Amino acid sequence: MKLDPRYFSRNVNESLADEHLQFVLRKACDEVLVKRAQIVAEMPHWQRLREAASRIKAHVMANLDTYLLKLERNLTANGVKVHWAKDAEEARNEILEIARKHNVWTAVKSKSMTSEEVGLNLFLEQRKIRPVETDLGEYIQQLSGEPPFHIVTPAMHRSRQDVGRVFAEKLGVPYTEDPEALTRIAREQLRNEFLTAEMGITGANFAVAETGTIVIVENEGNARLTTTAPKVHVALLGIEKVIPTLQDLRVFLNLLSISSTAQRLPC
Repeated sequence: MKLDPRYFSRNVNESLADEHLQFVLRKACDEVLVKRAQIVAEMPHWQRLREAASRIKAHVMANLDTYLLKLERNLTANGVKVHWAKDAEEARNEILEIARKHNVWTAVKSKSMTSEEVGLNLFLEQRKIRPVETDLGEYIQQLSGEPPFHIVTPAMHRSRQDVGRVFAEKLGVPYTEDPEALTRIAREQLRNEFLTAEMGITGANFAVAETGTIVIVENEGNARLTTTAPKVHVALLGIEKVIPTLQDLRVFLNLLSISSTAQRLPC
């Protein structure tokens, strides 16, 4: 598959004709949708939560400048250095400047679709800075030389046999298709990256203006290590991530994990 907009139609036709791809996607989607429906059925207030989230977002959009300035003020008070970027180029260059200031050669990353949108990995690689994806799905895709397949589950199209072949080829480990063994391999490979990287780069799920809080939700533990092990942490987020208060955050957290991965996150 050629990753170029000019080949979009060809890629679509090839994917639609791929029976193996159809099988693994159907299996993955069915499992998540069934689990999500089961959880939602147990939550009589689900629709009210969605409506509340919509009202909060509409309020933020109507007062965006106020909340962005409040967020900046409170982040700064918390010791965070805020950088504004008007486009992808500015965002990349801001991160590069931070990296060079701190003599960064390796940057571990937790999953960030914003970093994908701005083309951060290739940009850093071209400037001799090695980005290392630490989300398991993103790590698999990076080893394969491919972008994320899906914004939530980057390697959802891959079977355990696919992953076993990628690890054997790229990491030089014995082939296995056992999920637990594959997870152990990834953990062992990434542990040293966390401990030696000079910078950690994350996205953010929300940014709370009231408290100057960057909120990152995960289920693998890699974001925790990405934000704490390296000396420098860069959070890359769009202005749409701002919400007014911690009370509002409760609404979004209850919606987020169920809608994205069909997992409960009580709050």
